[in-house]
Amino acid sequence: MSPEPLSRPRIVAAAIDLIEREGADAVSMRRIAGELGVGVMSLYNHVPNKAALLDAVAETVLSEIEFADDPDAEWTERVRIQARAFRQIAHHYPRCTMVVVSRQLQSAAGLLPVERALATLRSAGFGGEEAVRILRTFIAYIVGSLLREVGVTPTFAPVHHSQAEIGKVDPVLFPETSSLAAELGACDHEAEFEFGLELLIRAIAVQRGRHG
Repeated sequence: MSPEPLSRPRIVAAAIDLIEREGADAVSMRRIAGELGVGVMSLYNHVPNKAALLDAVAETVLSEIEFADDPDAEWTERVRIQARAFRQIAHHYPRCTMVVVSRQLQSAAGLLPVERALATLRSAGFGGEEAVRILRTFIAYIVGSLLREVGVTPTFAPVHHSQAEIGKVDPVLFPETSSLAAELGACDHEAEFEFGLELLIRAIAVQRGRHG
């Protein structure tokens, strides 16, 4: 069987795999060539440089977001659907998600989720600047949740404290921390995300009401 021919999708897939294993800092054209068992110069026939490769990684990840969006649904439900879809892809590609939020994408694949989110907010009655700020707030929340839940690098890996460890704190110095040891030592990530998502949506609804 002849080896699979070198192609842009194959190069991007190798980069995604490497990023998820070792982080974006591990990516170089030479390293990707080594992963694929090809000469480094052959990569440049498909991807001009590392920056373009990272853009392609971000665009590929974003293109896999599955939106089960209902244009006739309330804007609050559409926001929930879109936030959950982005969270789902972030869980599948946690380290690549950090690449996604660090790139300024111009392609259709990169802009489609942004367009959907902004269109939802604009149809709900928000002004342009406000819609952009709300979108950025949601992205910050989802990425922050991702850092807490799965970690994206050893530096940012979540620290899980058991109830016993938290219970060792001095109750005189830290009475609230001590009394809430059970709550601090447990975390249902799904429930935590949904709780925060509802808080954001309610706050945004209040903001919308002020314009009404």
